[in-house]
Formats: sequence, structure tokens, C-alpha cells
Amino acid sequence: MSVTEQILDLSVKTANLIRDDRRAVHRRPGVGMQVQETASLVADSLERMGLDVTRNVGGAGVVALLRGAADGPFVGLRADMDALEIQEQTDLPYRSEIDGVMHACGHDAHTAMLLGAARILSRLGDRLSGGVKFVFQPAEECAPTGGAPAMIADGVLEDPPVEAMVALHVWPDLPTGKVGVKAGPIMGASDRVNLVIRGRSAHGSSPEKGVDAVVMAAQLITALQTVVSRGVSPLDSAVLTFGTINGGYRYNVLADQVRIDGTLRTLDPQVRDLVVERIKSLSIGVSRGMGGDVEVHYEMGYPVTVNHPGIASVARDSVVDLLGEEGLWEVDRPSLGGEDFSFFASKVPSAFLWLGCRPPGIPPEDFPPLHNPRFNLDEDCLPLGAAVLAKIAWDLLDCRRGGVSR
Repeated sequence: MSVTEQILDLSVKTANLIRDDRRAVHRRPGVGMQVQETASLVADSLERMGLDVTRNVGGAGVVALLRGAADGPFVGLRADMDALEIQEQTDLPYRSEIDGVMHACGHDAHTAMLLGAARILSRLGDRLSGGVKFVFQPAEECAPTGGAPAMIADGVLEDPPVEAMVALHVWPDLPTGKVGVKAGPIMGASDRVNLVIRGRSAHGSSPEKGVDAVVMAAQLITALQTVVSRGVSPLDSAVLTFGTINGGYRYNVLADQVRIDGTLRTLDPQVRDLVVERIKSLSIGVSRGMGGDVEVHYEMGYPVTVNHPGIASVARDSVVDLLGEEGLWEVDRPSLGGEDFSFFASKVPSAFLWLGCRPPGIPPEDFPPLHNPRFNLDEDCLPLGAAVLAKIAWDLLDCRRGGVSR
């Protein structure tokens, strides 16, 4: 039996365990760094596999080492563990037991699949040259900081050094059985924009005596939409979205302050810099032109997630070996969603993949998307994801033996 056949066979044999892990994590979600229950489940499971486990890496992360029978390089596989502050609206028997918190982005599946990959590779460890570092990360949803930088600062890429990293994300745009692979940019930079608009309060019957921060905010939101539509080439990508606006304290009084919060998503650092400067200059111009002022707070968040061509090539071949040509989805356009795996990818050659999780026969428009309170993935994707992670790790170690990289 070939290694590919063994990996597929083991993924089928451990499918129920992977499913049970996913449901256990889904039932008891945690946000940000508050993932103690999930981290304990992960660490205990890895220790039962006989792996060398370190807890509380980067605050709440878990790292496990699988050392092969022969010396060689190490590759890293990463999963995120945190959930979202969303009230679940499903009738699943394993729905969230934590009020206002839910795994609406599939991190429960990522955690379970990486545990599955660890089980598979542990069974093949006596044939490995080098080793695998399994990285379970908290706080991926905590933009603009994220959880990856803290784990990197805590030495997750060192001792032993990691030569390559791989992660995947469940992707409802793709049906179960498809894996999306792309070299180059695959996920966008994700930044935070906060504007504090200041006017002067006055009674609503005498607006000439004040400066209305609400009107300034309305003008500014409209004006800022031209930053992308008229300031960025149609051939480039950028999205500026404002999600919250708060201000005022009485219906008949001009507001003296309004706060607007939003996000900028880009794929090109030059476009990012251009838009940031236009946001600042336009905000100042509009607010001061109307007699008020503004504070512009801009926080750089997750950088663009860029897949290394060589690692992406290995991943593509691994998917085809495992699932056939019909299992490969060549991603032609990246997403502007942010992903803090980008911090790992900026340090070591990496690949980030999309795993189809939509039941066949259901069109994308009829399936709840990520970050939706009714999101529930097709669990048939779980053993496939575990197998994909295990196969890519195996192939990376095989082709990098002796320091040779593709």
C-alpha cells in the first residue's frame, strides 16, 4: 500500500474521531485567548498520541512535535482554535453551550482536522525523515493583532526551526471534495480605521450656533467611498467598509462627536499606502471645511497572505495524488478576507489552502456563509482535510530531505 493509500485509509478509519473532536470543540467555544477548554482538549489528545506537547505558547497556544525516525527538516501545520462572538441559530444537538459565542468560521473543524492529521502522521512516524510541528493557535479572529505574532515571539518557528508552514480554511464557496490552491496572494491585508469627528453642540432649533458632527459624518462617509472608486485603479483591489457609527446624546441636540469604525482590505502594499493617505487627507479636508475637526486612527493589521510558489506547487501535487484532478480547484482570484496565518507566511515559505465544505447539490447562495449564525459545514469534509494536511506534510518532508526544496 502506498503512502497516499495509507493516508486515505487512516483518514477514513479516524473519521469518527475527527467528527467527535469537532463537535466537542463546537459545543464549548472560546473567543480570543479564552480558549482554555479547547486547548486542554487538544493538548490531552496530542499527549495520548505520544507527542512532545507544550502548552500556553504565545498565551494560550498548543504546540506538539512529531519526530521522525531519521534526522531531517521540520514542517509546520497550523490550525486556529478561537470562535466568534455570535449567537448560534442552529438546532444542532451539539450547538454552542456558551451564550453569544459560536464557531461560525469553522475553526472547530480546523482544530479537529489537525488533530486528525497528527493521528495519521503518528502512525507513519517511523517512516518520516525530519518531523512535523503541529501548531494550534488562539485569537485568529482578534484583528488587527491576531494570535500568530505572540506564538512567533514565543519561538514556535524555532527549536527545531520550521522550514515550511501549511494551513487550510473551510470554504463554503467550494463543494466538499474540492481543495483550492493558489500561488501568490490568496488572502488580503486587513486593517482597522477609526475616525473621531468633532463638532460643537447646540440646540437643534439653532443649528447655526453649533457644528453638527452627524452631518459631517454623513458627508465624510460618502466622500470616503470615492477613495477606492476614484482613487484606486479598477485593475487593483481595495475595499473600504465602515461597519459602525456612534454619536450624539439627544434627539434635539446637535452632536459634538461622532465615531466611525471600519476596515480597509487590500492586496498590494502600494495600494494600501495610497488609500491610507487619501483617507487621512480627505477626512481632514471634509471635517475642517465644515467647521469641525477629526482624529484619524489607522492601525495596520494582518498583512497579505502570500503563498510561496514552491510550497503551493507541492500542495497542488499532493491534492491531486490524494483526490485526483477532480479534487483540485485552481484559485484564480484571491479573497479580501484577512487571515493572520499571513504572519507565519511572512517568516517561512508557506501555503494556505481552501477546503470545500458545502454539501454537493446545494448552491452557494443557499448555504450560510462564514460568520453567519446558521453556518454549519458538511462534516464529510473533515477526514479529507486531515488527509490533505498529512499528505502535504509528508510530501514536503520527502522533497526537502537533505535541504532540497521545490
